Formats: sequence, C-alpha cells, structure tokens
Amino acid sequence: MLVPNHSTLDFVIQTWSVWPPTGLNDGQDLGGIQDKLLAFVPTNLKRRLSPLAKTVFCAVSQCGNNNGGIPVVFSSTHGELARSLDMIKAIETGEDISPTAFSLSVHNAIAGLFSIAYGNTAEVTVLAPGEDGMASAFLEALGMLQEGIPEVLMVFYDEPLPDFYPAEPFQLSTNSSCAVALKISKDQDGMAIQFRRGEECGYDGEQPVQLPLFIQFLSDSSMQLEIKTPRQSWHWQRLKSASTL
Repeated sequence: MLVPNHSTLDFVIQTWSVWPPTGLNDGQDLGGIQDKLLAFVPTNLKRRLSPLAKTVFCAVSQCGNNNGGIPVVFSSTHGELARSLDMIKAIETGEDISPTAFSLSVHNAIAGLFSIAYGNTAEVTVLAPGEDGMASAFLEALGMLQEGIPEVLMVFYDEPLPDFYPAEPFQLSTNSSCAVALKISKDQDGMAIQFRRGEECGYDGEQPVQLPLFIQFLSDSSMQLEIKTPRQSWHWQRLKSASTL
C-alpha cells in the first residue's frame, strides 16, 4: 500500500511489549522470567527455538492472550542469519544438513513456529525490509486494517549480525537482540497514532537501528518520531486519544 506524501493513516496501539525489557534491575532474574513466558510452549517445540525465536516469543506472549486467531505481520532485516551461517560452515566441513536444520534457518522460520505454538491459522506475512525499515510492516498492517480486518499483530525482531558479515558503516545491526510486538486496530482503546510519509531524506539506519528509537517513542512522553531513509522519511505522531480517530 502506497502512502502519498502528506496523507495520513491513523490507528491505535492497543497493547505493546518488548523483550528484553528496558530498565532492567541488577537483581532481576531475566532467565527465570523468560522460562515463565515460554512455559506454554511444548517441550518438543521449545527445543527448536533459537535464542532469537525465544526473544520473539517472549515479546509476543506479553502482548495479549488471543494471538491464536489474529493476522500477523513479522518484520526482520536478517532473520535467522546466524543459523544459516552455521549451516554454511557445516557444509564446508563436509557435514550433512538435516531438513529440520534447513527449515529452521529460512526467513519465515520463526513465523512458522509461532503458528504451531499458538495454533494460529490466520494470515501471516513475513517481511525482510530494506532501507525503509519498520515502515514497511506498518504499510502492510495498516493495509489490512483498511480492508476491514479488526486488529493485526505486528512483530519486529533482529539479533546482532555474526562477525562474518560487515555491518559498518551501513547501520545494519546493533549490539543486542530485540523484539517488539504491537497489537493495532482502527478504533479500540489504546495509544492513538498518526502515520505518514514525508519528503525529507537522510539515513537513520535499517530496522535493527530503528527499533530502539521506536521503543523510546513508545516509552517516554515524546509526541512524535521521525525516521529518515535515502528516499523519504516516515513519521509517527501520538494523538490525544483514540476517540479522535
């Protein structure tokens, strides 16, 4: 869905969550909290979860309890690239690659595991955004709302690039894994947001670099966020209340 310059798309963030949580206390048992958040996942499925997949599941599990019947838009710049690199290294040493290892390394692997764990049979979209980063998923999800779908779950996630891949000066990676889950709608209670495209260009990095900026926007009292890309800019602005939509 294209957004003409200066036009706006309004929506409501019903609930959102991030993993790992921000503002951790020194004595906080992060591993124990993660175990509780993943307790619903069957043991045989939990063994398939990579560290990145566990990060995603922890974010999603805090974002409401009806994730089994809602369309989902997943967005990740690199996906399970670490697993893919491990397979390449194994091939170089002459090892055989199992079909399971391959299936868990593809870009939609985490989305597939999510559908199994939650019994989700609704529409699932998996994006590998380029320079526009997070905006691509918003365009996809807001298009679903425009078509009449009442609510959409959005999941953004990435982990640091393996050292094998150059990340600088391209702003493709950060130093830590992160996942953000948002449940959005057109007219439910929550944080009302206005989204639009602008003409100003720049470069604020790709999705892994944008995610901390977006988390800060959601967490503090900032009323707006602008992310510049080489071709355009993207703007998120808080509205006073959901009733204004």
